[in-house]
Amino acid sequence: MKMKRKAITLLALSAALMSPLACKKDFLSQTNRFKSSAQATFQKPGDVVALVNSIYDGYQNSDLLKKCIWYYANFQTHDFYNYGADVAWNNYQINSSFGALSVFWNNAYISIARANSAFDIIADAKARGILTSALADRLTGEAYFLRGMTYYYLAGSFGGVPLELKSVTDGLTPRSSQDDVFKQVVADMKQAETLLLSKTTLPAADLGRATKGAAYAYEGAAQMWLKDYAAALTAFNNPELTSNYHLLPNFVDVHEFDHQNNDESLFEIQFEVSGSQSWDGGWQNGGEVAWIDDFSWPEEISNFGYDYANPGLWYSYQAGDQRKAVTIIGPGDEVKSPGIIAKWGGIKGYPAVTAGFAAGNDRYKADNGTIINTNGTLTRPWYGVSDQLRSGYYCAKKWRDPQLTGGTGNQVIFGSQNQVLMRYAEVLLSRAECKVRTGDVAGAMADLKIVRDRAFGGTAPAVMQDGARFDGTPAAPITDPLQMVLSEYRHELTGEYSVFYDLRRAGPGVASAFIKNAYGTDATTTPQPYPFGPTADGKAHGVYRTTLPEGRDLLPIPQQAIGLNPNLTQNPAYQ
Repeated sequence: MKMKRKAITLLALSAALMSPLACKKDFLSQTNRFKSSAQATFQKPGDVVALVNSIYDGYQNSDLLKKCIWYYANFQTHDFYNYGADVAWNNYQINSSFGALSVFWNNAYISIARANSAFDIIADAKARGILTSALADRLTGEAYFLRGMTYYYLAGSFGGVPLELKSVTDGLTPRSSQDDVFKQVVADMKQAETLLLSKTTLPAADLGRATKGAAYAYEGAAQMWLKDYAAALTAFNNPELTSNYHLLPNFVDVHEFDHQNNDESLFEIQFEVSGSQSWDGGWQNGGEVAWIDDFSWPEEISNFGYDYANPGLWYSYQAGDQRKAVTIIGPGDEVKSPGIIAKWGGIKGYPAVTAGFAAGNDRYKADNGTIINTNGTLTRPWYGVSDQLRSGYYCAKKWRDPQLTGGTGNQVIFGSQNQVLMRYAEVLLSRAECKVRTGDVAGAMADLKIVRDRAFGGTAPAVMQDGARFDGTPAAPITDPLQMVLSEYRHELTGEYSVFYDLRRAGPGVASAFIKNAYGTDATTTPQPYPFGPTADGKAHGVYRTTLPEGRDLLPIPQQAIGLNPNLTQNPAYQ
């Protein structure tokens, strides 16, 4: 759906664009009211709730979440690569015509348009007695939160973008500065904090809606982009966060299918309905599902394998770090997800594996000739069904939905796993960075210890270091406090929706230097043989050694958007 670019009345958009953006069959019960007034359209509470639900719905889009935010957060760090139509990401060569960027941009501004429309509609419905003050406040808070969050990801990805804050626009707004956009994020989140419900008072039927705690988390993150670390600390230390959210005892549970919307999760995109959630006939009841997780599986199981991991990430985990096995799975590794083990017995139960073994295919045999129960073997890594240029390593965080079977035809490839955008562990790590920046190193180390102790199942080693570097040399201890935080961002949050955003947020050149330190200094545009470990067979299995070009830490403004708005300028690295 393209964003309209001439004399748009966003009041009309609020009605016209409430149809689903993804694959729902019945997101809203609606009639054609393109020319009706707001008062005629919104006559009962459910009508207004549906409008706000439609803002959330803009994020139920696999291209937006996976091919833009996830790709950016993970491909840019070089911890993960693409295999498929999007391999340009592997060498920072993504261009302005990449189709998913337009989906991201268009969906973002549709969500913003809906939010801008909602403010006046909610106020009018409250004045007419259609909404109670409590419901009107909550819905207004959700609209502010979602608009602010949308601008957070736009500015984090593209830098400065047009600030559309009114319900009517000509669509020709030029780009504001990155700082101005993040100032707006702060303003929106501060508004949301005064209006949203606390996690402690949110009804079970509304689980998944924005809360005060989520607003404080995004406000703090936005303050960090503005380098106001004292203000960020104030947000991160608010009791709505510190009292209501906690790390789960076991890291493996954070992304488990049966632990969605858990005590650590601040905001996650909901897929499909579950339990007692109803959302008043809105966001979830259409049964939306997505291919997001299946994209990360080995091709030997899913027929996708569109993204795969850098072996350097596998080797970088410090000895004893329990996050490794449930973050990245390499040749000879077993799946550690309790849900997968309970349903399938591990890898050996998947249809592609049982069928392949029955057919005598060696890739589905363990080294002793029995059915394989590992992600390939040390002697026969899973590089893809045609031994394509993948590394044999994959994202275990995205291998948690036991309902997914992968494959094609009648096999299930669309899953209902929620996508976690913000969780409390990231707040603790961000708070640690703020403390480093403001001179409280002891406080920063205390926050790091909370996260690391969980990672090591009790008490983390006093000395922090990577396991090994890309070239196989043992990693030296990490002693610089900021580098400690950056390392923890990577090992705690990789494979999610945050790492490169957090690295870029840390300041000019920080991300480039961090990636260079992790993956070497020689740049190449062709895959390189991995220099050590089980995939060291002398072949080039999808591993690159590439430096981050100047300016390519930002994404290009979509060419489609520039074509519709001549006042938009392209980021310099893509001109």
